[in-house]
Amino acid sequence: MFDFNLGLGTVLVPVVLILLASSFRILREYERGVVFQLGRFWRVKGPGLVLVIPGLQQMVRVDLRVVTMDVEPQDVISRDNVSVKVNAVVFFRVVAADKAIIQVENYLMATSQLAQTTLRVVLGKHELDEMLAERERLNLDVQQILDAQTGAWGIKVTNVEIKHIDLNESMVRAIARQAEAERERRAKVIHAEGEKQAAVSLLEAARMLAQQPEAMQLRYLQTMTQVAGDRASTIVFPLPMDLLGRMLQTPQPTSPPAQRE
Repeated sequence: MFDFNLGLGTVLVPVVLILLASSFRILREYERGVVFQLGRFWRVKGPGLVLVIPGLQQMVRVDLRVVTMDVEPQDVISRDNVSVKVNAVVFFRVVAADKAIIQVENYLMATSQLAQTTLRVVLGKHELDEMLAERERLNLDVQQILDAQTGAWGIKVTNVEIKHIDLNESMVRAIARQAEAERERRAKVIHAEGEKQAAVSLLEAARMLAQQPEAMQLRYLQTMTQVAGDRASTIVFPLPMDLLGRMLQTPQPTSPPAQRE
């Protein structure tokens, strides 16, 4: 005759053991478990050993480590009507596991879509020169806007970095021509400033030499010494203008003496 109690105990013991084994969960240091009891939020558990009652409670694991997310290249039209492609990288992490599960369906997808939209909006308010020269300020603006909007989801955006700004070939050539023209302008200004300073120095030297005529003669001799030391086939000897003036003067003819009758 079959023993009903023995058969029931044989069935219940393995079931109880299986339920107990499935009730224990282990969460790592960087994980948290959002526990729902009969569909309602109960508490956040972890890390370590966690007890979850099967059939009565459900647990969702949440990773608290920093997530590195690439933002797909976005077509951005700057304030000066220049079309560029911009891509970036966003660093964020979950700071409130319950909000990341309850307030948004998929916080990874939501953060990615919000980052793409924010990147287009922020960069569209600036000119191309500002995009190229002030990336740090633009990174900070995008990071602050993202952090303010994802705070309700339990997400903390720690950093945003614009990786690359892609320009078309015609715009690259235009920027190169502009940079070349700017360098030529600076070279001309520097050359003009040098000529101005040299003129001032020459004027001061001329005034000093004019006060002492002997200084001009010494300067003349020094110049002759420098010219004699050069290995040149042609040597030019400067002559004072007053000396040349005397040499170029034509002598006046003298009238013959009158003869006496």
